[in-house]
Amino acid sequence: MNHPQPTTHNPQQQPTTHNSQLATCIMYSKEEASKLRQQFWITFGKYMKPIPSADGLPINWINYKTGVKSIFFKMNAEQRKAMVAIEIAHPDPEMNRLYFERFLTVRSLFLNTVGEDWNWEEQTKNEQGVNVSRISIELVDVSVYDPDNWPQLISFLKPRMMALDEFWTDVKPIFESL
Repeated sequence: MNHPQPTTHNPQQQPTTHNSQLATCIMYSKEEASKLRQQFWITFGKYMKPIPSADGLPINWINYKTGVKSIFFKMNAEQRKAMVAIEIAHPDPEMNRLYFERFLTVRSLFLNTVGEDWNWEEQTKNEQGVNVSRISIELVDVSVYDPDNWPQLISFLKPRMMALDEFWTDVKPIFESL
């Protein structure tokens, strides 16, 4: 697969390049910013709607259902970055660890399917402050608030979600057995 080159996010490292257009989104009101985010996800959803799952079935790409409680495929587009992730959010820390270890056992298949190495975090916090495990990749220096960035965001999100779906089709049964 030929993807835009993502950057694995390092919280201590700020992006070295600054897109002057990114700063303009600060001037949007909350309502305007919300409308832009909503319009992006509507646009992305329409773009992805005709694309079937790896099984050839219709799928809601934006609200992807893994079918396994506590395992989520997430997409996020913000002011300065975009992310695609697998989040494991089981309320029992031991089960969370077991799910993460199960992902580690299929890491080579994951790498072969997605075509790039992602950031693997056994323990981190999600946006709500809940302890989760996360396997993710980010694209920095893009903004959901800049419609000129939308093609780049879609080009980042689309192939990775499709690859996650293909991967999940192959490995879902080993997670259902936990």
